[in-house]
Amino acid sequence: MDGTIVDSTEAISKHWHKIGKELGVDPSVILLTSHGRRSIETLALYDQNKANWDYVSHIEGLIPKEYGGDAVEIPGARSLLAALDHANAPWAIVTSGTRALLTGWLDVMNLSHPNNLVVAEDVSAGKPAPDCYRLGVEKLGLITEKAQAEILVIEDSPAGVLAGKAAGCQVIGLATTHTIDELRASGADWIVQDLRSVVFLGLGVDGMIQLEVSDALQP
Repeated sequence: MDGTIVDSTEAISKHWHKIGKELGVDPSVILLTSHGRRSIETLALYDQNKANWDYVSHIEGLIPKEYGGDAVEIPGARSLLAALDHANAPWAIVTSGTRALLTGWLDVMNLSHPNNLVVAEDVSAGKPAPDCYRLGVEKLGLITEKAQAEILVIEDSPAGVLAGKAAGCQVIGLATTHTIDELRASGADWIVQDLRSVVFLGLGVDGMIQLEVSDALQP
């Protein structure tokens, strides 16, 4: 979600500065490892009492409300999601954020909501563990090994790329939050700058999504 559909870098920075002050922890230290990681795991490093879903959902639900003006959509995200939605294509959002954070951003940014969501609370282990993407595959009904190999994951973080590959999927890395070298080292099959390079062409006769990927930074 963050870094693939929405760029909420400034909002998340303000959020962790606020939480860091409450915890008595330097927010710059928190921000070094928080991206792509579930907040419950980040909080567990500093205060086990706050590492629970009630608290995490509460604080994450406030982010779009308090800092919505600091977020922008990733270029190409709106048109790609709208095209997928209009064609009733099989797609899902798999995120390390909570349901409150995800729906909050989609609502604030007025972006398409998928029928299938996998959020932080749905799995016991966050990225780079493949659990979230395996659950996403299951929700899409594409559970055969052949089908999994044809699923395309779009990720911006090394942890996310690793999770997608471990789940048996192909992965496009977006160079929105990490370097090309970091995405390459994580195993991304293709690397592009943003979603302007990923265009929905339609559904094939087999119901599979057809995409065109252009301007690859790494083939």
